[in-house]
Amino acid sequence: MKLMISTAALALFAFSAPSVAQEYGSRGAPTQVPQPQQDSQPEAAQQSQQAGGIKPSKKALKALIDLQNAVKAKDTANIPAKVAAAQAVAETKEDRYLVARLQLTAAAESGDNATAAAAVDAIAGTGVLDQAHVATLYKGVGGSFYNAKQFDKAVAAFNRAAALNPQDYESLDLIGESYLAAGQNAQAAAAYQHAIQVRSQAGQKASEDLYKKAVQLAYDAHSPNAFDAASAWVAAYPSANSWHNAVAIYRNMNHPDTEGTLDLLRLLQANNALTTSGDYALYTEAAADQLNYNEAQAAIDAGIAAHVVDPSKPQFRDMLNVLKVKQKATAADLDTALKSSPNAVNTLRIGDRFYAMGNYSRAADVYRQALTKPGADKDVTNLHLGMALARSGDKAGATAALKSVTGSRADIAKLWLVYVQQHA
Repeated sequence: MKLMISTAALALFAFSAPSVAQEYGSRGAPTQVPQPQQDSQPEAAQQSQQAGGIKPSKKALKALIDLQNAVKAKDTANIPAKVAAAQAVAETKEDRYLVARLQLTAAAESGDNATAAAAVDAIAGTGVLDQAHVATLYKGVGGSFYNAKQFDKAVAAFNRAAALNPQDYESLDLIGESYLAAGQNAQAAAAYQHAIQVRSQAGQKASEDLYKKAVQLAYDAHSPNAFDAASAWVAAYPSANSWHNAVAIYRNMNHPDTEGTLDLLRLLQANNALTTSGDYALYTEAAADQLNYNEAQAAIDAGIAAHVVDPSKPQFRDMLNVLKVKQKATAADLDTALKSSPNAVNTLRIGDRFYAMGNYSRAADVYRQALTKPGADKDVTNLHLGMALARSGDKAGATAALKSVTGSRADIAKLWLVYVQQHA
């Protein structure tokens, strides 16, 4: 890909004629470096001062005019010497700015990226232009380096542009593009994520394409940031597709146990993001492995109702035959089991069965009981408590429970927190 930002953009800052060099910036008034007209140099300098713009010193005026003439004539052989001569007599920041500006014009026209970059550095050092204008120059230099496939230098220039003008989000995107073009996918993903974060902090929302690019690159690069990128995507653009991908990325990166897998599938169910027969098969099998036959039956029934599961296929036919002979708990059965003061694990499982029935408030009560029992796995139990409260619409309670989850369940809890923000 070729960037449209290039040294051609730098030509916008070039001097337009040999006799008049104008800058249209925030100051509004043009700056003139006049041509000598016979013996009228003092008059020309006076006209420049009257313009109210950038005024060259008398000492530097002749050297600037000589340099300007060389640039206008495209006298590339003599321009470096003219630049050196003008630099030698420059005594004010305005002089140095005008030298660098003419040097930039010549470099832009000849495609000399290294000299253009040096000229922009010099312009920046004078402090004559405001930061936004200098940022635009650095972005132009970055585009030129990019098109020349000098991606490390492009990144440096785009970083300078972004630092000088943080509101120019395009520079941040171009940093990612440069890393991507260089084949540095992990760095590109991190740059895109940074671009997304900066926009978010400024109350702006990045495009979904930028989120997708960050996720894909981070995942392909096996970056540990892939999950964070996926979480940010689903938070900004919730859909069956983004939820499905976020969960798939977590599972592929972390290989959760049956408990964790089931909690993720419950999250997909809550978001109507069970989209394939494989999703329903995995959900059914995971629930059955936990002996939660109520949930296993509900999962396969939902898949059939959604016309995603074909009950005649061997995988589902066999599962349905197994479930036919398995006893399904009733609410009364579960209440009776609770009266026998089960241990923490069994109390947790009773809560899971209430959850499977859709009785989320009752499930939450039971999970709270489980937390009071010796040996309770607080991370799993708080995760399930947060899930039940989220499904019952208790946003504050769900948030508190999920934020208390640590260890290997913490990232699953983070995904459920995204759900809470969107639904509860």
